Formats: sequence, structure tokens, C-alpha cells
Amino acid sequence: MNSYLVVASRIQCELEEIKRITERIQLGWEKAQKTSDDLYIDSVALNLHDFYNGLERLFEFIAENIDGMKLSGNRWHQELLRQMTFELNGIRPAVITHELSEKLDEYRSFRHLVRNVYAHQFKPERMKHLIENISIVFKECERQLGEFCQYLSSLES
Repeated sequence: MNSYLVVASRIQCELEEIKRITERIQLGWEKAQKTSDDLYIDSVALNLHDFYNGLERLFEFIAENIDGMKLSGNRWHQELLRQMTFELNGIRPAVITHELSEKLDEYRSFRHLVRNVYAHQFKPERMKHLIENISIVFKECERQLGEFCQYLSSLES
């Protein structure tokens, strides 16, 4: 089996997992709005963290297996997201658009926050925008990554 098909299959499998995460985010948010239980906010924050984490794992997999490089340094998370917007001549088209990367950068920033504060410090108003847009952002990720998978599959033909 060609490595391009492995990457395409991995993308498709991970997108299914990420879709489940988006559903959990929405369910947790609905429950948080109906109760005063902060534990739902904690759950939503963790799932927002996982949403971006799953996408970043995919981007790392693409960078290592298609681009042939592993980023490092203090800003590698930002650089990886940026790298996915570049077309690499002779290697691959852009994986995602610049516009989508800007939206995803908000989720990356929030993930950083989740990793660096105590759960009781999460602010629901800071999360609201991310939650309200998660379906649209995920659908766009699905579409763009799906197109990238089609490109990879065409290399096999």
C-alpha cells in the first residue's frame, strides 16, 4: 500500500473521531446552559482542547509523511498550522486555506489556555464563540481535508 493512501486513511479515521468530539462539545455546552454545574464547562473545555489536538496530530502526520519534516522550536505549533496553508511545489497542494487556519488558530490558542490554567478558571464567555462556530469550522475542515485526501488518492492512480 502506498504511503499516500495511508495518510488519506488516517485523515479520514481521525476526522470521524474529531466529529464525535464536536458532538460532545455541543452536548456539554447545552447541559452547561441548563444547569449551574461547572463540571460541564470543564468537559467542554477539555473537548475543545481535544478538537484542536486531533487536527494538529493530523497536520503533524502530514508534515512528517508527506512534507518529510518535523518542526521543532518554541513556536512549532503555530508554524505547523501555517505550513498547512502552503503549497509545496512538486510535493502537495495547500492542505487548508489561510482563512481556515486563522479560525483554527483561535482553537489552538484556547488549547494553550486549557493546558496552562486551572479548570475552575475557565470563562464560559471566552468559550462561547468557539462553541458557536465549531460546527461550521469542523465542516470546513472536513471539506478541505477531504479534498486533500482525494488529491492523495489521485497520486495512487
